[in-house]
Amino acid sequence: MQDILINWAPQETRVAVVENGAVQELHIERTLERGRVGNIYTGKVARVLPGMQSAFVEIGLERAAFLHIADVHVNGGTWRGDHSAGATARGDRAATPAPPPIERIVFEGQTLTVQVIKDPIGTKGARLSTQVSIAGRLLVFLPQDQHIGISQKIGSQELREQLRVRMVSLAQADDDARVAVGGEAVGGGFILRTNAADASDAELADDIAYLRTTWAHVKERAFKSPPGTLLHQDLSLAERVLRDLADEETQTIRIDSRAQFEQLTKFGAEYTPGAVGKLQHYTGERPIFDLFNVDDEIDKALLKRVDLKSGGYLIIDQTEALTTVDVNTGGFVGARNFDDTIFKTNLEAGQAIARQLRLRNLGGIIIIDFIDMTREEHQAAVLAELKKQLARDRTRVTVSGFTQLGLVEMTRKRTRESLAHMLCEPCPTCRGRGEVKTARSVCHDILREILREARQFNPKEFRVLASAAVVEMLLDEESQHLAGLSDFIGKPISLRAEAFASPEQYDIVLL
Repeated sequence: MQDILINWAPQETRVAVVENGAVQELHIERTLERGRVGNIYTGKVARVLPGMQSAFVEIGLERAAFLHIADVHVNGGTWRGDHSAGATARGDRAATPAPPPIERIVFEGQTLTVQVIKDPIGTKGARLSTQVSIAGRLLVFLPQDQHIGISQKIGSQELREQLRVRMVSLAQADDDARVAVGGEAVGGGFILRTNAADASDAELADDIAYLRTTWAHVKERAFKSPPGTLLHQDLSLAERVLRDLADEETQTIRIDSRAQFEQLTKFGAEYTPGAVGKLQHYTGERPIFDLFNVDDEIDKALLKRVDLKSGGYLIIDQTEALTTVDVNTGGFVGARNFDDTIFKTNLEAGQAIARQLRLRNLGGIIIIDFIDMTREEHQAAVLAELKKQLARDRTRVTVSGFTQLGLVEMTRKRTRESLAHMLCEPCPTCRGRGEVKTARSVCHDILREILREARQFNPKEFRVLASAAVVEMLLDEESQHLAGLSDFIGKPISLRAEAFASPEQYDIVLL
């Protein structure tokens, strides 16, 4: 069973998804850094890159956004599976096979209506699509398409076909009603979300009308707005909890703000009546995140090491290109033989890894180095356990299995910053390396620098300003080398300890 906690403050909203007493997901949205996935903008093409089949588009953000030919909508579709909301439901629709060169479709200075499909991550700008989709409570609207898609999580083929027939009829009825009052037919396609399986015709019709009206407003603003204008913004994190995170397994949705509780109740009554009954205003004396030690879990999720109950542990390294997970036995010696020890550690690691990927929101390429297993049935069981745990993930995951080197390769869709990238920045001391030079290494750097300076300048004295640890080593273990250098250059060398921010930092003053 699932509980959702919402900690609201004017500057930040934090959401924790708790399953069986353990925090499984964390979502954070800061007022000044609100995510842009789902937002629709009027963009202006700044540069076309034929060699990359891409273009840079200015949408009013700090960095130009990126548009690839695969995400350009032309003549009824994009060139491969799109990234918009509800894309997982489109497996039954083939993409257009051979795209024309992007320079034939997009040109510099062109104005486009574009939607953000990936937030800016690190040094990369946002990723865009010209195929717009607008998510509602039950449906995702595809204004440039005529396709009716059904979520792959919805039951049998018979039920899916029934829903498809109902949707065609309801969409046509909505268009007929618009024409009857002097308006225009809107058309467009729809994806039925998972929670639409049991929806009534009236609920589906309401969502159709809401989404089409929203799109009409977007088109109207796009017609008269300059490039860089935000035409449509996705829901806030608290509202998305009701729309996207709450499901039949959710027992409670607790929020610690009275004003936000009332606002969510009003929003839920209109758009997510099935979830609004689970909303509760939390009035306890303890901070809401203390109920499940969520802040402690956040701190742990920023560490490289994850301890397992058995005594084993994981080392998680997140880099620009990929994330690696190394599994170690540690002090676990509880099984009868070494093979069983390794097997049980790997099984527990598979469960922990699936949780950590969700908790830390790690995406992209992920390489897992389980402890080497000699028996194939053990490998198969560990892989099956990993896939079983990953099946609970809301984000699309693909597991390729063990390679010849005994590594498990997998991918997890990345649409927003990881927890570490959102909450942290590179250490100014080590500049992101995760290590600093030893005091002895810095001593040797200083000795080389003094020799270099002595060849160019002729001061009376060289004064070294360095950290206390470096000065102590120069006076002790490296004193012979320091004295030898002083004799060689014929100049005195004095030392002074300084409280530098980095132990690698030093200055050489010519007196």
